[in-house]
Amino acid sequence: MVQDNNGTGPDEKTVGQAIHYRRSVRVYDPDQPIDPAEVRSCLALAALAPNSSNMQLWEFYHITAQDTIAKMAPLCFNQNAARTADQLVVFVVRKDLWRQRAKANLDMINKLYPQRPQSEQSRRERVIRLYYSKLMPHIYFDFLGFYGLLKYLMILVTGLFKPIYREVRAKDMRVVVHKTCALAAQNFMLSMAAKGYDTCPMEGVDTWRVKKLLDLPRGAEINMIVSCGVRKPEGVYGERFRVPFEEVYKSVDT
Repeated sequence: MVQDNNGTGPDEKTVGQAIHYRRSVRVYDPDQPIDPAEVRSCLALAALAPNSSNMQLWEFYHITAQDTIAKMAPLCFNQNAARTADQLVVFVVRKDLWRQRAKANLDMINKLYPQRPQSEQSRRERVIRLYYSKLMPHIYFDFLGFYGLLKYLMILVTGLFKPIYREVRAKDMRVVVHKTCALAAQNFMLSMAAKGYDTCPMEGVDTWRVKKLLDLPRGAEINMIVSCGVRKPEGVYGERFRVPFEEVYKSVDT
């Protein structure tokens, strides 16, 4: 059942209310299951998250089978958040799909801008086609790290003379796609909170064994696992603690 701020009604929360409501919940109520369709709708909102170059190099594995959750729990080191979860979502990075996703963007562009001689194309058309047909392959392609090292050395020299994008090695792009996937996970957790449901992001997992259990391809990487359910009172471990805002807020006003 979708809950309001008091956990009793159908009203969804505002963004601010959802942010304040969201906590990392470690114990869920087994007597309050969630409709998988509700979780799926929140994952659809997760897919609207901002992401690098609109490449969308992510996948969401929505686990509703209780026997699979039981197998997942030991791989999450038997955290209460995993053992008591009603459902799990595994956020997966798919950097290896960059060719397919670049092509999908190109296909979308070709629908927006029907093919015509280059001389008749606007500058925007030419730039965006080059972006996905030339620049994305240049950034994402690597071969045993050698091409990435070559790109990095070129960047070092060029960067002496002008500002330039420097994250061009395979390990740099790995960080980029993981950041992107984390944005989707945050979208998901706030969407769940807006409906009055609870989540807990878990990084303490055996990612290799999770990949094997879910039969993920070699190029896939686990970003995080998010457990889902409805909180029990003891599922929130105390008051929220944050360091003083003044320690993290830096105003640049001159």
